[in-house]
Amino acid sequence: MTLSTTRQAAAPEILDRCRELVRPALVESVRRLHPWHAETAAFSLGWSGVDGSPVPGSQGKGVRQALAVLGAEAAGGSGLDGVTGAVAVELVHTFSLIHDDIMDGDETRRRRPTVWKAYGTGPAVLAGDALFALAVRTLTEVPAPTGPAAVRRLSGALGDLVHGQAQDLLFESRPWTGPEAVLPHEYRAMAAQKTGSLLGCSAALGAVLAGAPAATADALDRAGRHLGVAFQAVDDLLGIWGDPQLTGKPVHSDLRRLKKTFPVLAALASDHPAARRLEAVLTGPGPLDEAGLHRAAGLVDEAGGRRATVTEARDHLRTARACLDGVDLAEGARGDLLTLIPFLVDRTG
Repeated sequence: MTLSTTRQAAAPEILDRCRELVRPALVESVRRLHPWHAETAAFSLGWSGVDGSPVPGSQGKGVRQALAVLGAEAAGGSGLDGVTGAVAVELVHTFSLIHDDIMDGDETRRRRPTVWKAYGTGPAVLAGDALFALAVRTLTEVPAPTGPAAVRRLSGALGDLVHGQAQDLLFESRPWTGPEAVLPHEYRAMAAQKTGSLLGCSAALGAVLAGAPAATADALDRAGRHLGVAFQAVDDLLGIWGDPQLTGKPVHSDLRRLKKTFPVLAALASDHPAARRLEAVLTGPGPLDEAGLHRAAGLVDEAGGRRATVTEARDHLRTARACLDGVDLAEGARGDLLTLIPFLVDRTG
């Protein structure tokens, strides 16, 4: 008698499988846009250059697409059941990045010009609006009872996303220290909304479209939101210490903008003597030069900001796993989710 074993797929294989499943429907959906918006969307998605010429093999990780597909499979359905949800969340994600780059004034993303830089602010705003409208329309075309439930899920996530984005922008006008300073728990709540809401919605949408009970979708949503906080924490680390060749951003990019990220806030909230020296650097007159940026990054590390951020990410990963343990999920998809969760956080770019 021989026992057969099934090898657990590695995270890149899982992402590739889900992207391949979703890509035809996503391409078809983008074709429904006005040609101008479709060209802009294809550029933002990494499918084409500014002139509309194809860019072979260029694509993002497809994290949200994968979560929607795996959410459907985890609920006992087919990955195909989650494709419509995957398309909707990818359209929303792309819309949010286009508008986010405009608000932040970022000129590059993934080592290419951002949409507003390549096409202009007006066309970029319109393209984002078109993608938002198309995402909602995509789910309204799903028949009842799953279609209306899916729209409610997406609309709730959208409300949280823009709430989190508003908080992130408002943080920029608040001081580094004192009674009005941004505290780590406020930043954590912002990240759960701005980043976590769409990750949670992705997994929940797949489950909803596969006909899962609300409790299953809710558990997947909670797991995704905790994953989002962990994802944002690592993103904050990369924004200070990431390799520009991998992140596509200049070294110390977030510090250069004096952006209130978790490592800096955690450092300032510590009792370490370096925290007060960091405060003096950040609140000094004028922008930080290269020496000032290097010194600030060192002080954030010395005051424990980097260590606290790694701990934050690990804590939320554990909580995300616990959310999955608390609900009955199909074993194969559960395994894929548990494989994917740490991979999405343990990254360099």
